[in-house]
Amino acid sequence: MTRTGYLGDLLSQLVERRFVPFPGGSDKPMREMCAALLAGEGEVSTMRLAREILASYARLDEGGKREFFALLAEEYDTSPDAVTEAARRDGEARDAHTLRQLLQVAEPRRQELLRRLNHAPGATAELVRMRCDLLKLLPQMPELARVDLDFGHLFQSWFNRGFLVLRQVTWESPARLLEKIIEYEAVHAIGDWEALRARVDPRDRRCFAFFHPAMPDEPLIFVEVALVKGVPGSVQALLAPDRSPLDPAQADTATFYSISNCQAGLKGISFGNSLIKKVVELLKQELPHLRKFVTLSPIPGLTAWLNEQAEAGDNAARALLAVTGPMEEQAAVSLRRVAARYLLEAKDSKGRPRDPVARFHLNNGALVLEIHAQADMSARGFRQSCGAMVNYLYDLGQVEAYHENYAANGKVAATRSVRQLARAAQE
Repeated sequence: MTRTGYLGDLLSQLVERRFVPFPGGSDKPMREMCAALLAGEGEVSTMRLAREILASYARLDEGGKREFFALLAEEYDTSPDAVTEAARRDGEARDAHTLRQLLQVAEPRRQELLRRLNHAPGATAELVRMRCDLLKLLPQMPELARVDLDFGHLFQSWFNRGFLVLRQVTWESPARLLEKIIEYEAVHAIGDWEALRARVDPRDRRCFAFFHPAMPDEPLIFVEVALVKGVPGSVQALLAPDRSPLDPAQADTATFYSISNCQAGLKGISFGNSLIKKVVELLKQELPHLRKFVTLSPIPGLTAWLNEQAEAGDNAARALLAVTGPMEEQAAVSLRRVAARYLLEAKDSKGRPRDPVARFHLNNGALVLEIHAQADMSARGFRQSCGAMVNYLYDLGQVEAYHENYAANGKVAATRSVRQLARAAQE
């Protein structure tokens, strides 16, 4: 274990042992307690008030939570007049004093309120859950979007990559953590404990997760890895219960087949890019003979796009949507072609690749390597992509160039064979 990893784990253990959320609460109005929290100066009183507010918030029903967030939006926002005046003074003086005043009035007071709430033991996890509640209310209360900006701004700092701890999840990990892996798996459901064991225990399987010292029992994101020979084209083969584990010394490819974000309250805070790169580094150290690092990824928007094509009169799309089981060879070829066209050409309103998983990997510097039909024969696989999946290749020597080309020019890196499939779909 590296020194950084040791210190991170040690800090996590200290946090885990000392900081336990407190039950209870107060009968005082939330408005009164929040005002007192911002007015206070002492560390002990700040911690006590923060604990009481969080405990009281936890007891609120949906109506009470609406009122609490409305309070944050209305009474703890910025003053446009004060910001304008401070900006005018800073524009004239251009010194540290006027800049400090401008920064003070330009920051909504609720940011400082949230910082002080975070003084309470266990508060970080409570604030993440609080934002989860806020996100659920946004569709009905769009005026709360300003409040959400402050949560997101603070979480970007609090969950900075430098604070995160990477751990491998094994069959010997605490049961409560293993239960979280089952609960949070978002790509290929884990049906029971034996299915979980097949993901983390065999010698050719790995699972890694990011943790934060203030939330030591809660994974933020985790990735499942299969060590294989050759590039896989079927998740059924990877997850087959009767498969024979491969000697890692014989593997030439590490396949990332499931990446799951765990905390809905951290929406918009990106961990996946750092996680993949860190895991690649660890695997290269452990198994230097590995030649390729690829994914076997879903194509979650493909079926919706095919439905649009079918409604526009595309008979090939209509025929693919009618298939609900094993495909004839010609249908499989057709599916691979339209999937390639979708990944390379379908765009969202901002001109980016329409598929969210594609955006994630392409922005990380991956290349569209190969497309497979009948790769995920589950009900979910057919529902989201007619059973198709895609390999993204992380070519360590090209990742930076691919990322820069994508970020600057929107260029989708893809192999010649994938481009040929996309062209064939238009013929």
